[in-house]
Amino acid sequence: MNILRTRFKKDIVCEFLPPPRPSKKVIIFCKGMPGTPRADETLEFWAKKGFWVFFPRYRGTWESDGEFLKRSPHEDILDVIDELPKGFTDLWFSKRYMLNAKRLYVFGGSFGGPAAILLSRDPRVTKAVAFAPVIDWMAPSKDEPMDKLGVFIPKGFGNCYRFSKRNWKRLSENKFYSPVKETDTIDGKKLLIFHAKDDGSCDYGSTKKFAAKTGAKLITLRTGGHFGFSKSTEPKIYKEIRKFLAK
Repeated sequence: MNILRTRFKKDIVCEFLPPPRPSKKVIIFCKGMPGTPRADETLEFWAKKGFWVFFPRYRGTWESDGEFLKRSPHEDILDVIDELPKGFTDLWFSKRYMLNAKRLYVFGGSFGGPAAILLSRDPRVTKAVAFAPVIDWMAPSKDEPMDKLGVFIPKGFGNCYRFSKRNWKRLSENKFYSPVKETDTIDGKKLLIFHAKDDGSCDYGSTKKFAAKTGAKLITLRTGGHFGFSKSTEPKIYKEIRKFLAK
């Protein structure tokens, strides 16, 4: 399967893949950070299951234009959702698509977890699935504390992530893109979360409290460490997701 490319709102570069048969089911994948934006196997897996799949780059990251963290990353995904029914062009073959989704899902892993959670509030989003999400940016992180990460990313990834120290500080202080600050606005019935107790990057305790307060379904893994949305292709995890999406 050839993964295609498009742009949304001029700035946002997005990989996408149509399913083999006509479908109006959509999954948008929200990536963790930092890390290389590669998810070919995951995209192909879900496309073969009958979903249109989209894998956008947040503004100010990798191929996308703009400044990272100037606005909440979940708003970039809202721009993608806005554009789907208006039409988008495959940049490889100049083919035009228009997609009126009947069922639209958002999967987010790690840094992308807050996007999935916050986007679950949008009435166009049928359901959302979060994998080891960040719930509280001020929660302790053994492996990826925010002060260390803020120094490492510019050195380790250069211009792949283009953000200001001011906006990194705002993120670190839960000033935006923070599920813990939006607990009262989340309808847990639309949200499924997977998290491992031994995750050293994103605090499991914060996730457990958040799920209890919102009524979200939390599937706790005893071990597994930190993981992203590629976890969705594992047979046991896929089985749980399939049941959740079918309800």
